[in-house]
Amino acid sequence: MTQPMQPTRAMPSPPSGEVDLPTQYAPADVEGKLYERWVAAGLFAADPGADPARPAYAIVIPPPNVTGSLHMGHALDHSIQDVLIRRRRMQGYEALWVPGMDHAGIATQNVVERELAKEGLSRHDLGRTDFVERVWQWKAESGGRILGQMRRLGDSVDWSREAFTMDDDRARAVRTIFKRLFDDGLIYRAERIINWCPRCLTALSDIEVVHDEREGELVSLRYGSGDDSIVVATTRAETMLGDTAIAVHPEDDRYRHLVGREIELPLTGRRIPVVADDHVDPEFGTGAVKVTPAHDPNDFEIGRRHALPTLTIMDERGVITAAGPFEGLDRFEARPAVVAALREEGRIVKEVRPYEHAVGHCQRCSTVVEPRVSLQWFVKVGPLAKAAGDAVRDGRVQIHPPEMAARYFAWVDNMHDWCISRQLWWGHRIPVWYGPDGETRCVGPGEEPPAGWTQDTDVLDTWFSSALWPFSTLGWPDDTPELRRFYPTAVLVTGYDILFFWVARMMMFGLYAMDGVEPFKVIALHGMVRDQYGKKMSKSFGNVIDPLDWIDRYGADATRFTLLRGANPGSDVPVAEEWAQGSRNFCNKLWNATRFALMNGAHTRGDLPAELSAADAWVLSRLQRVITEVDERLESFEFGRACEILYHFAWDEVCDWYVELSKVQLAGDRADATRRVLGEVLDKLLRLLHPVVPFVTEELWTSLTGAESIMVAPWPAAEDARLDPGAETLVGSLQNLVTEVRRFRSDQGLKPGQRVAAALSFGGSPLAAHEEAIRSLLRLTLPDESFAATAALPVEGVTVELDTAGAIDVAAERKRLEKDLAAARKEIDQAERKLGNADFMAKAPEAVVAKNRDRLAQARADVELLETRLAALPAG
Repeated sequence: MTQPMQPTRAMPSPPSGEVDLPTQYAPADVEGKLYERWVAAGLFAADPGADPARPAYAIVIPPPNVTGSLHMGHALDHSIQDVLIRRRRMQGYEALWVPGMDHAGIATQNVVERELAKEGLSRHDLGRTDFVERVWQWKAESGGRILGQMRRLGDSVDWSREAFTMDDDRARAVRTIFKRLFDDGLIYRAERIINWCPRCLTALSDIEVVHDEREGELVSLRYGSGDDSIVVATTRAETMLGDTAIAVHPEDDRYRHLVGREIELPLTGRRIPVVADDHVDPEFGTGAVKVTPAHDPNDFEIGRRHALPTLTIMDERGVITAAGPFEGLDRFEARPAVVAALREEGRIVKEVRPYEHAVGHCQRCSTVVEPRVSLQWFVKVGPLAKAAGDAVRDGRVQIHPPEMAARYFAWVDNMHDWCISRQLWWGHRIPVWYGPDGETRCVGPGEEPPAGWTQDTDVLDTWFSSALWPFSTLGWPDDTPELRRFYPTAVLVTGYDILFFWVARMMMFGLYAMDGVEPFKVIALHGMVRDQYGKKMSKSFGNVIDPLDWIDRYGADATRFTLLRGANPGSDVPVAEEWAQGSRNFCNKLWNATRFALMNGAHTRGDLPAELSAADAWVLSRLQRVITEVDERLESFEFGRACEILYHFAWDEVCDWYVELSKVQLAGDRADATRRVLGEVLDKLLRLLHPVVPFVTEELWTSLTGAESIMVAPWPAAEDARLDPGAETLVGSLQNLVTEVRRFRSDQGLKPGQRVAAALSFGGSPLAAHEEAIRSLLRLTLPDESFAATAALPVEGVTVELDTAGAIDVAAERKRLEKDLAAARKEIDQAERKLGNADFMAKAPEAVVAKNRDRLAQARADVELLETRLAALPAG
């Protein structure tokens, strides 16, 4: 990607050797003060009137519920967005990240009603107006805790633009789009089957219903008698009281003679027709289904096709209202009572218990949802959903990862009309008024309803207002500078689990309200955060991790890095405490390396030296490749792979190799050049890491450069002129040599810091020029008159002769190796006897046989290694 021009800034460095950094990194001492400094300096703010040459880049945060607190899913979602927005700022974009909260209709009303219950009151005791005022009071005092938690995570949002789905600006946007949709015939009121919560006493959207596998029962019932009988099966026997038909497939010969006839419905004294309908699967069960139009969505559609009566047999609380012996029973009390009555009449053909099946529950209170015919408001989604599908199909909106597009199409291409009314008091009240003679009028912003008319009592689904989020937060319906500069937004980051619900609704409303312009260019989908074993986090599993606990103990940077290191498009993200500890160690590694560099005078003043050592050329070359690789990964939303590249470059190459190599150079005549290269590498590395771990990089970078903030430093650009394949090859050879000798030292029982005499023969190897560095890295001293080689290692064209005689207790080491050798030989004997046993080979599972073969192979390798090490020991 071509990066926009960057403003140039002077970046003075502190004098060589001055170090303001404490000896240890303490996140709690750094993070809070840095965040407040960023906010006070206005570094998160975006200006729609900024230089037009600066490209616009905007993200709207998926608004968390006002009742919520930060969980791992939020932490992942926000960390990804913060990486994107911080990087674009550094690249010179005018970058806007809009924060805000959702009013969460059902959840918030439930919270306040529980508070009232503690006072012995209900919302009806207060009345609607006072209850809504009480909710606003609760929001002011207790709501929005998550906003403070977002600060602790490091979210660089523009707080001056904080929005709330119930504030005045969003309310005007909601009334405006409702009026337009109503006038265009895309909003209507009708009796339809909907999801109903008998506890919350409201309709629910699809996303507010959670389907879990539960144990229930499957009861097969016989309707009619003799040749006119049909067997059907149901998991909800009580609903048979509302049956108005039996449906069979029109091509099913078993029931062809019954189609059009009526059969007896047990327990009711009614007769119901047998109808033929293509919806019925003749291969499933008996090929016949009971039809209860008022209490099942599929049955409702069958009822409409065949003009069947709709009998509601339960009230809004799930209590049976059908006249007879079951009237007044709760639905779950009626179920066994109906089965018992049918059993007494000899109508039960089969009973299966337990029977596992999916049961819908209210997301807020976990009550079993009841399908119910009700008079509700709906959005006619047909043309809106088509537009939402077309925007992805024609490439105006891209989905990452691309394979998720099929799931998106499966949803928008088959979407049902959206029930948008809720029987609540907290929310956007439906702007429709009714006259004394049944007249209906939708009243838009700035309009007044006729005197004496009454407003609809329902409120809108929470998702209705949040569907306007990408443009209502930018000032719509007004033509604002923000809307002109930042719409469409650049990317929507969200979990794949709400692709169908929130994302699709934003697409529909954005395209409709903004005259066909999509709300975002890219939909970047991430997975769910799971535990280290891939299990979903759940209180019942006891595996829930509180991100605030991790922030308290390990810091925000470690928490973010742990999550981002596992984040790749569409993939779930496993996390574990030891991984957070590892991320904290990574931050400490950066701290210690930068502190070492500052103590040795590393700086960023002036140009890089014209002449570079092999080590300097190598690390600068590797830096260019890392910049390119990280850019490629971040552009494709592969945050996990970008983090892996940065982690291994920082830890393995910079800290473990270059810093160690620099120690030799800092003690010699290349000290000044090394200080500048060391400063350059750390400067660019910290900038690359900043979007991922913003706090520690800010503290280190400002100490290194003396500049204002890393947030306004330019994003590194790769310099092809710095690529040096020759230096990379040379240092690669040096690394192989050092690694092999270190391995040998370890095998010989030598401690890492223990010095050993050695003679090095380079022949014609170019590594000869780096003998001082090799000896320093390997703790090798020069041989003296008493030197007698006990081992020789030829590696990378260099022969390293070592005298380990005085460095180890030869007798003790020989005894230890012989003991290990005996154990390995015993393991070979046992494994060979097993594998040579015909009975074992015939009866043992293949996995067990394979395991024994692996044990034999490993034992043979151990014997070979131990024999080699014994042979290498000096005599004595």
